[in-house]
Amino acid sequence: MAGHSHWAGIKHKKGRADKERSKTFSKLSKEITVAAKLGSPEIDSNPRLRAAVQLAKKANMPKSNIDRAIKKSQMSTESNYENLRYEGFGPFKIAFIVEALTDNKNRTASSIRTIFQKYGGNLGETGVASHNFKHSGIFHVEKEKVSNEKILNYSIQSGAQDCTLKDSYFEILCKKEDFYKIKNDLESKIGEIGFSEIGWIPTHTISINKDQCIKIEAFINSLEDDDDVQKIYANFDSKNH
Repeated sequence: MAGHSHWAGIKHKKGRADKERSKTFSKLSKEITVAAKLGSPEIDSNPRLRAAVQLAKKANMPKSNIDRAIKKSQMSTESNYENLRYEGFGPFKIAFIVEALTDNKNRTASSIRTIFQKYGGNLGETGVASHNFKHSGIFHVEKEKVSNEKILNYSIQSGAQDCTLKDSYFEILCKKEDFYKIKNDLESKIGEIGFSEIGWIPTHTISINKDQCIKIEAFINSLEDDDDVQKIYANFDSKNH
């Protein structure tokens, strides 16, 4: 993990247990419901909902679950969720940003603070850790979908800031305010993009050893076990472990 989370990607390669799969579907369902409630239940006219559904499909979430989450948004009794961001430093002074969807911010803040403290970290005020990151639009395009030359040209034409070849995909970065425009532009040329989000990319990373990686993994797993936590970003590099 070289920084901007996608911890789920690492766990997916190891093979997720049924419990982890259920938790992932629950978090994806919540995002779909909120996206549909804030915008439109029509996927084609709601960019945030479309991005959430694409992530759900990539996680092999059944279509019936997706449809149910969208329908739930139309229920007047549905709780009002807030998007909240928590920042702090976890084990070994690693900067963390935790994004949550919650209907009780006092409960969520208390839970996240307890987890930070349990692992020797500290939850701070907004801004205490985010200066270690850049808030950007992020797209991952599978390498077999498009040639190097074409994706580079498409990225430039759409107004993206960067396009880099990773192991099995191209990572395209853009300004967060251009995210939906560029997403639509890219998808009109190459089809559906499996992963896209407005996320946090570290401006620098801290290398950690194997023992440190084990403790950080336990910390992240504890955060992910909280039903309100949606995404986790950190500025460490464990690619050698």
